[in-house]
Amino acid sequence: MSFEAKRCGVQFSPPALVLIYEHKETKHVRKRIIPVRNFSKYSDYSMAAEKLKNHPRHRDYLEAVPQSQLEKLHLILRDHMEGLSLERSLASFRLDPDEDLNKLDDDGLARKKGQMDGLFERNRRCKDDPDFVYDVEQDFGKTAQGKCSWDEESDDGF
Repeated sequence: MSFEAKRCGVQFSPPALVLIYEHKETKHVRKRIIPVRNFSKYSDYSMAAEKLKNHPRHRDYLEAVPQSQLEKLHLILRDHMEGLSLERSLASFRLDPDEDLNKLDDDGLARKKGQMDGLFERNRRCKDDPDFVYDVEQDFGKTAQGKCSWDEESDDGF
């Protein structure tokens, strides 16, 4: 049997993943609710996502769903179990350039680093890319620099 995953989401009560999929042969669109069992706020989200993806009952349905998306859904579920709102949980997945990463806990820092790695891989140019240009030179206009007060005071022979 072949299935094509259309949408994937999370249900909080009872904890479950919701998968909207299309049966390729009959072209019927269906909804499958996959319960998340033995998962608590102390559980390892990556291990739980891997177990669910390799479960014999759900393997065919979750084949096209990326492991990273399943991990993200398990993180949202775990955040809900810890008492965080959905908005706050989703905000932790956004990259804010003004955010101080020194103030994050280890789990939050790992999330941000994973997002930055993904963004880097998407933007990276390799030699095999069709729009790759070797040795790009770009001219940045010089800005007028004003004199600082410490420049005038330290003319001691340097």
